[in-house]
Amino acid sequence: MPPDAPTYNLFDEPWIPVRWAPETDGPLPEAVGLRELLLRSHEITQVAIALPPALSGLYRILYAITARITKLDEAGPGSWAHRRRDLTDEGQLDGDAVQEFAQSNRLRFDLFDPERPFLQDPRLAHECDGANTAGVNKLITTRPSGNNHAWFRHVCDNAPDLPSAAEAALHLMVWHYYGPSGRCSSRTVSTTKAANALAGPLRSTLSYHPEGNTLFETLLAGLPEPGSTVRRSRDLCPWERDDLPDPSVLPELGGLCSDLTARSQHALLLVPDDSGQHVRDAFITWSHRDKISRLGDAYLIWQTSKEGNPYPRPADSHRALWRDLDALLLKKPSGTALPLQPKVFTTAHEVSEDLRIRALGFEQDGQAKDVQFVDASTPPVLGLTEDLNPRIAPQIGKLRIVGETYGARLDRAVKKAWAVYTDAAKIADCTWSVDAAARYWPAAEAEFWRRLDAADFATAAVSFRRLAEQVYDDVTAKALGTMRGAKACSQARTELYGGPAKAPVKTAGTRPAATTPEDT
Repeated sequence: MPPDAPTYNLFDEPWIPVRWAPETDGPLPEAVGLRELLLRSHEITQVAIALPPALSGLYRILYAITARITKLDEAGPGSWAHRRRDLTDEGQLDGDAVQEFAQSNRLRFDLFDPERPFLQDPRLAHECDGANTAGVNKLITTRPSGNNHAWFRHVCDNAPDLPSAAEAALHLMVWHYYGPSGRCSSRTVSTTKAANALAGPLRSTLSYHPEGNTLFETLLAGLPEPGSTVRRSRDLCPWERDDLPDPSVLPELGGLCSDLTARSQHALLLVPDDSGQHVRDAFITWSHRDKISRLGDAYLIWQTSKEGNPYPRPADSHRALWRDLDALLLKKPSGTALPLQPKVFTTAHEVSEDLRIRALGFEQDGQAKDVQFVDASTPPVLGLTEDLNPRIAPQIGKLRIVGETYGARLDRAVKKAWAVYTDAAKIADCTWSVDAAARYWPAAEAEFWRRLDAADFATAAVSFRRLAEQVYDDVTAKALGTMRGAKACSQARTELYGGPAKAPVKTAGTRPAATTPEDT
């Protein structure tokens, strides 16, 4: 590297904001590099990144690094679970192992290295049109670019505010994991010239992570057990490969580390300013023309479509995390989509029963539309997994179903009342349904956690029904002053109890069965 070339090594530069444990002594910087993050992971409570998709991507990179440092990247020798338990008992990562990893990988973790910049492809400087780069406003995913709407601020493409190298590193990860499909910078590789990319492996998904009292616990709990055939010599991260990736050949996913880090569909190259502290431009384009499978990601809830195809549960900023809890704690949760528990939760409780669950995601479509970040946490619940608590765990699913049932009935009831009251052509979303959802779901979440904490499941149906009734009455109250409104609200109220009673089928020689109101 030329002596005057800009450099920004992620092991040393303070680019990761953290929260320190209250009892921690010594200097407590607001941000640290990878080396200090790992050496002091037992003194750090959380990584304090406010960008959920960036934290989701960084967690995956940290899991891969932790697996290498602890040698938990392979199933043997000996019992993998026992080896992780021994590491947990030690209470911190081995300092010598951390230093050895940092020293041997140092060059590959420089953000601006001219030959192998971290998670970038230096070939883009000549494979793409240098006069038609993406620009920093495109790189920073929270900024508007082109004709897209502004989220947090207005920017000017002609005079952009240069992001710091630390900010650029976080958005580099967002692009690799959550990047959109569609139009990108044109890239020419051999005889192939194209200007469109496929969506990133986590695009529009919700990712679930176990979190402990320290980052050290979080990293160990986040390691799923590797398969018995996994070998670290083949299970390579991008920075461990001798050569830059061949765009015509899909990367080999040989185990935990490559699964976590080698699924990107985008290629990027950051252009630093002279100081190396800011990024002044960026190339963003495609990395592979074929889709890299995202099956097997250990942090997603996998569901089955009506056609029988697996797909990850999408991020939904309107859906509270408690509604996913049974799919995270149960081996076979209920539901027509046949959800599968994320693999990481089958062993995470072995590190600690006091682990929380953190949900991180990005509600977005497959292409350019971004809707909302998703970031939510539960109280410590890993002690309620099916393996540890077979009595309580099944009740979680039943409690969730009851809460969702009355939420759906309430939604149907207020939509029907509005349609009848306004003489609408069809039952659809309306002012009342938005108001009802805003009232019901936060209250239902509080009721869910209260009953789960008290292990009180016997009268849950009555409580959720009464909650739905109260919200219905509050939302429709102003319409009751007219005969038309009172009639519409009275007719639609039956939807709270499952809809109008169906007439019994009469057969010769039998009496119709008596009907009883539901949940009385």
